[in-house]
Amino acid sequence: MFVTRLISGVILVLLSLITVITGGPVLAVTLLLISVIGMYELYRIFKIEQSTLGIVGYIAAMVYYCLIYIGKTEYIVLLFVITFLAMMAIYVFSFPEIVTEQVLCAFFGLFYVAVLMSYLYQARTMEDGAYVVWLIFISSWGCDTFAYCVGMLIGEHQMAPKLSPKKSIEGGIGGIVGAALLGAIYGAIFQSHMTALNHAIIQCAIICAVSGAISQIGDLAASAIKRNHNIKDYGKLIPGHGGILDRFDSILFTAPIIFYLASWMVEHM
Repeated sequence: MFVTRLISGVILVLLSLITVITGGPVLAVTLLLISVIGMYELYRIFKIEQSTLGIVGYIAAMVYYCLIYIGKTEYIVLLFVITFLAMMAIYVFSFPEIVTEQVLCAFFGLFYVAVLMSYLYQARTMEDGAYVVWLIFISSWGCDTFAYCVGMLIGEHQMAPKLSPKKSIEGGIGGIVGAALLGAIYGAIFQSHMTALNHAIIQCAIICAVSGAISQIGDLAASAIKRNHNIKDYGKLIPGHGGILDRFDSILFTAPIIFYLASWMVEHM
């Protein structure tokens, strides 16, 4: 099990490196595929993964990524309105085969997976994005690693006992501090390349600390959904890791935070 998880992890890291470094259409298409698979995993819980509702969600995700890629973001709200109306029409004309919860899940899945995941691409395309984008992974996976280590050593007080009994408050704090430390080190190494961030070391540390805290909410939110529906993993796509949502749950929350926080710092610091 450990070997399988390790091999899968190495492959995942290599693919992340290749796609993020390449950027452009390669990254956009990769994130779209990941988003659709993640939506499929979520939709499967509510038994709409192959339904008309699910198909509308997948199509909306594809159109959304196209709008992001070509820079026509002014049409995104219109897309969401049309998608919502289409889903409600399906609900009305399929009643009572489709229930309210399924419609809500279909629309929620578009935001939770596709929209939040797209901020990884948007972070990559922003000013200094080739360097800022890596803060998403550093804060998410770095916080998770430090939280685990600190929790194992000194963890006593449970953070969310009903959701994740092994997560401790001490581990959570350690994860935030660890993420900030990694961010500071990263900023020190690449500060000469991040011209838009005038105080790269401090700024990267702050960004990683904030997003590290948010990443833990993302992780627990994913756990809450699984516990509500009595499933262990969202899928089996990644051997030893589960599904797409099992591996990218925290990144879904950190990507938009880092994008907006870094954008604000470029303008105001």
